[in-house]
Amino acid sequence: MYKHKTALITGGASGIGLGIALQLSSEGYALAMMGRSPEKRVQENIDKVKSFGTPVIYISGDVTSDESRKAILQKIDTEFGRLDVLVNNAGVAPKVRMDILETTEESFDFVLDINLKGTFFLTQLAANYMVNAVKKGLDMAPVIINISSISAYTSSTMRGEYCISKAGIGMITALFADRLAEYGINVYEVRPGIIATDMTAGVKEKYDRLILEAGILPIRRWGTPEDVANAVSVLCSGKLSYATGEVLNIDGGFHIRRL
Repeated sequence: MYKHKTALITGGASGIGLGIALQLSSEGYALAMMGRSPEKRVQENIDKVKSFGTPVIYISGDVTSDESRKAILQKIDTEFGRLDVLVNNAGVAPKVRMDILETTEESFDFVLDINLKGTFFLTQLAANYMVNAVKKGLDMAPVIINISSISAYTSSTMRGEYCISKAGIGMITALFADRLAEYGINVYEVRPGIIATDMTAGVKEKYDRLILEAGILPIRRWGTPEDVANAVSVLCSGKLSYATGEVLNIDGGFHIRRL
């Protein structure tokens, strides 16, 4: 078994996932970064993660595919022989924002297949791998972290399928936290708010107004991938070992109900 703790990050080559990969690599984790992009397209970002000197592998794969999910776990087992952390970060927004009175079945399936179904079945596969390691008596305390969104509870009627997928992540977190607690495997959910990534670049002016002028956030700034990565770091640290199923809001205080 490899001496370094090992983490699998889906959607790990860009945006929030890249921020998490950089953080965990800087802390000495061996990394498996998984994404849909060909490796050549994200090589620059992979090299940034490798700059910390820890082993890094990139796996081009699709979380919606059973064959792809199994190949990912097999690659990790072959390369590292262990999996200490799973970060379910991969996610997509609708290709076209549509009113829920007009949303198509195609768009619904596209978003939920990746955001919800893929997350559930990759978690199931990784959880069984982790359980087997614990049963073998290996000195490990595995952790599963689901990256959700404030959209889990915030209505956005022009992208209802996205909101539904993120709400479902909340129940995935609760279910696996409940089921895996007996093995000492804790499961958490991180709910980012308005984070500066490629996904939000197209609505930057809108959120600039909401943050800076309307004061929609108590902490009046955009969030960054590093903010989310720091939260993941804390959850991986073992310092919250008596908590599972918890939700950590990384949203500038958006979740606070205010008058």
